[in-house]
Amino acid sequence: MTDQNQKAGLFELNNGAMQVLITNLGCTITSLSVPAKDGVLSDVVLGLDSVESYQKGLSPYFGCIVGRVANRIKDGKFTLDGVEYSLPINNPPNSLHGGNVGFDKKIWEVIEYRKGETPSITFKYQSHDGEEGYPGEITVTATYTLTSNTTLRLDMEGVPKDKPTIINLAQHTYWNLAGHSSGNILDHSIQIWANHITPVDQNTVPTGEIMPVKGTPFDLTSQKRIGDTISQVGMGYDHNYVLDSGEEKEGLRHAAKVKEPSSSRVLNLWTNVPGMQFYTANYVDGVAGKAGAVYGKHAGLCLETQGFPNAINQPDFPSIVVRPGEKYQHSMLHEFSVE
Repeated sequence: MTDQNQKAGLFELNNGAMQVLITNLGCTITSLSVPAKDGVLSDVVLGLDSVESYQKGLSPYFGCIVGRVANRIKDGKFTLDGVEYSLPINNPPNSLHGGNVGFDKKIWEVIEYRKGETPSITFKYQSHDGEEGYPGEITVTATYTLTSNTTLRLDMEGVPKDKPTIINLAQHTYWNLAGHSSGNILDHSIQIWANHITPVDQNTVPTGEIMPVKGTPFDLTSQKRIGDTISQVGMGYDHNYVLDSGEEKEGLRHAAKVKEPSSSRVLNLWTNVPGMQFYTANYVDGVAGKAGAVYGKHAGLCLETQGFPNAINQPDFPSIVVRPGEKYQHSMLHEFSVE
């Protein structure tokens, strides 16, 4: 098992054009700085001042990798190969983001750390059979790499040992392309390459339906200002998009494009998984962040590429089961630019 007594540290990836700080506590991106149109670097992720603040649980999943299963599992129950499993109900009435002590709260081992032109860092975590109620031991790795001047790639893998399990990791960074302390993201525009969402019940769990977005406020197939439609979707966006229409590149599919007008910063996201939770920080309320910033509602946006929420209980959703001899593999590419 990964030693939880080791210290959480902070690691830098820097290629001269962008700088990323990541802690091995939950593989959390605590800072990511990229240039605006005038060349000025700003930190565009919401975060806390110290690793200790994350350890105290003061963050609403800022920047971390969530697992063993991201998002909600209905009533914290599922059946695998005829056996029923019960998970902690940490987001009543559901289990959320892996339970009470998910992967975001674990210290991962640093197994490789490279500097130079394409700096990278690889973290590893061994999750034991029965951890947070999940069956089967699984070893997960996460590698962050700066593959070009302004591109951050993340590759996540999960290898089960001797029992089948379920796994669905997500990277939970909150982005604000104007700078983390610049207010809300309502002026950002977004485009999502998805013609469908998985609509949810009153407890934010997918109903099992695959719903076309055409003619609804969920239609982000062309670039839209977030503030124009956010009031039409309840508290804000917190929905899983079915990624079904993006072009492919390096085996990854175009998922989303976000643009911020004042800095002209753009983030293009590519991934190989079927879904993406678009979340507009609806529950963030007066969180004391980095450098004296206070984050309010809609202070950031999350683009959590993932398997569909509650997939284990929806036979028509893409499966999140991995069996011995198989491998879970999830990659994403964050490309920053100005336009």
